[in-house]
Amino acid sequence: MYSQRNFLKFGVLCLVWGLTWIAVKLGVETVPPMMFAATRFMVAGAVFIALAWARGQRKAFAKADQKRLVIVSLLMITLCYGPLFWGMQFVPSGTAAVLEMSLTPLALLAFGIALGEENWNHLRAFAMLLGAFGLCLLFAPSIDLTGLEKGLPMIGLMAIAWAAISSAWGSVLAKPLISNYGSARLSGLTTLIGGTVLMIASLAIEPRSAENLVTPWEWKAVAGWLFLVIFGSLLGYSIYMQLLRDIGPARAGSFAFVSPAIAVSVGVVFADEPAEPQRFIGMALMVLAAAICLSADRLPRLSNRGAMGLGDHR
Repeated sequence: MYSQRNFLKFGVLCLVWGLTWIAVKLGVETVPPMMFAATRFMVAGAVFIALAWARGQRKAFAKADQKRLVIVSLLMITLCYGPLFWGMQFVPSGTAAVLEMSLTPLALLAFGIALGEENWNHLRAFAMLLGAFGLCLLFAPSIDLTGLEKGLPMIGLMAIAWAAISSAWGSVLAKPLISNYGSARLSGLTTLIGGTVLMIASLAIEPRSAENLVTPWEWKAVAGWLFLVIFGSLLGYSIYMQLLRDIGPARAGSFAFVSPAIAVSVGVVFADEPAEPQRFIGMALMVLAAAICLSADRLPRLSNRGAMGLGDHR
């Protein structure tokens, strides 16, 4: 469970998903956001399924698992990215980032405990709160709560909060399916099903959606889309599925405390974004929170071993 391979996967996930923020920004400047996400997931899903078939992952789904698969696909993709992109139209990006990224690991822990995939751990709960505080420090310069108390901005906040809850709920429900049917196959089916429904929603409610399907995109949007397909989905999403299976939802979800720090660091270095000291304090707290979350189950055992060792020398 705590192999070096899993820690390496976690590091790659944090790096890749930290950089996807830039790719998303490049794309949604000129392409309808929901359609941009839907096409990414549909293409990645088709590739995943082809890989799964090549690996021999063709086990038939039980009827109960078929229903769970559809629910997981909708929760992790459609009902996450649809409300998230819609809500971000009315909420400042920094405020949205703090809300969504801080709720994600908390919701993963809560659903993990409720559905029997995690055990309560005081140290991990403390790490979640520490990481959330670090997120607030990191994005404090761009947090803006003015005008959010009523109307569409308040509904936007609720939509963003739901996106985090939906993703976490789906992730925990996906864990037994990944074990039974393989990570590549689950990654493919969830992204293809969820992406297809998201595309239908985009065509129904997003302006210029159908038009953008048949007209060439600007090169920046194409570059961002390719990065998201290859690295964000084919690499990052598959690693996330594997980590859900191998180390559990709460530990896998602690990426939400590291990837924003990477995104902000890239912005400071390459985009001349402000480098306030409190941002670096926030980053340090978030990385510490992720480390505690990943090691929370080991620390008590290490302490007990140390005590036993001292006892042996007496």
